[in-house]
Amino acid sequence: MEIKNDAVIFGLLMLILAMIFVTSSSSNKYLKKFYTYVPPLLLCYFIPGFLNWPLNLVSPEESQLYFVASRYLLPASLVLFCLSIDLKGVLNLGPKALIMFLTATVGIVIGAPVALWLSALMFPEIKEALPGEEIWRGLSTIAGSWIGGGANQTAMKEIYNCSDSLFSSFIIIDVVVANIWMGVLLYGAGRYHQIDKRLKADNSSIDELKTRVETYRASIAKISSTTDLFVILAIGFGATAIAHLFADFIAPRMEMHHEFLTKYNLNSLTSGFFWLIVIATTIGLVLSFTKLKRYEGAGASRFGSIFIYVLVATIGMKMNLLEAFSNLHFFMIGVIWMIVHISILLLVAKLIKAPFFFVAVGSQANIGGAASAPIVASAFSTALAPVGVLLAVLGYALGTYAAIASTQLMQWTY
Repeated sequence: MEIKNDAVIFGLLMLILAMIFVTSSSSNKYLKKFYTYVPPLLLCYFIPGFLNWPLNLVSPEESQLYFVASRYLLPASLVLFCLSIDLKGVLNLGPKALIMFLTATVGIVIGAPVALWLSALMFPEIKEALPGEEIWRGLSTIAGSWIGGGANQTAMKEIYNCSDSLFSSFIIIDVVVANIWMGVLLYGAGRYHQIDKRLKADNSSIDELKTRVETYRASIAKISSTTDLFVILAIGFGATAIAHLFADFIAPRMEMHHEFLTKYNLNSLTSGFFWLIVIATTIGLVLSFTKLKRYEGAGASRFGSIFIYVLVATIGMKMNLLEAFSNLHFFMIGVIWMIVHISILLLVAKLIKAPFFFVAVGSQANIGGAASAPIVASAFSTALAPVGVLLAVLGYALGTYAAIASTQLMQWTY
């Protein structure tokens, strides 16, 4: 039986989230031991996937929950997270954050031709993705998605004339491989102290930022009144409304200059989602310099966390590992590509002694974009969520340029 009513699906997701948080806060010794190794956020991500496969209870393609969560709850959470952010502290994180972000980009650019070359050695027939079509055209769309986002992915599809049938085959690989890697990052976020020891990393700047934000939150903490809660919701969703209003105004006008923007590889500027995220984040950062910042003490970031967890559950619900195995050759390219990306990241992190936080967020800001970079960042601390957003916005800017470079390398390899 397939459930098509989003009210029912949303209820199931909320039950799953509640179950995870109730058990994670239990005093039961077995559950405590379990959650010592498995972060609750990781379960919030993977368990909803069982509703899709193997249970086949929901159809993510028909459900509108992810759209609602990403367009309404995500921008509201970004505003509420940014409300208490110490922008100076973020800037003081130093150059390692930017270095790891750019390293992640380079890993994706280089990983594509390496993966294609190795896969073709093992399976020569893989070069013909579908009758009469070249596989690098489909891989170019993944490069656009993994470095930038949906707008960059669409731009690559149009630039390199990727057919709809080829595009649909690679969307599956894009989603599955990226989701598996995100799960690994969420797991690593729960054990980052051990990883930092292996990397011999200095995470003092990160700990200092977390401490400053947490100290500030503690200094203004109070019991929330009903008025406080309504004001917090008004801040989050009011800012979201403004962001939608301006995004709906700006994006169509950018679309009018589509040819000019395409010429200079600035297709991201035509995306309404791009402007939604940029404007919502900007509003949150501006409000962090006003008296509204004190609403953090009434629980603004807790609302932001709830919205993020709902978004995580809707993302997890879309995952179907079975589809990857029906395109095993293509899936293998995605896995090799990701391994190259990870290897380069860890090598550079080891050389410059960068904390795992920069590895995780730098990678996810590329591969996941603004929808999931703050999720991974908040797995370390909600105080760090804006770092993920700021890097993800940078990914949008670089996405098409870097994807074109990667595609050119794939064509030479081909």
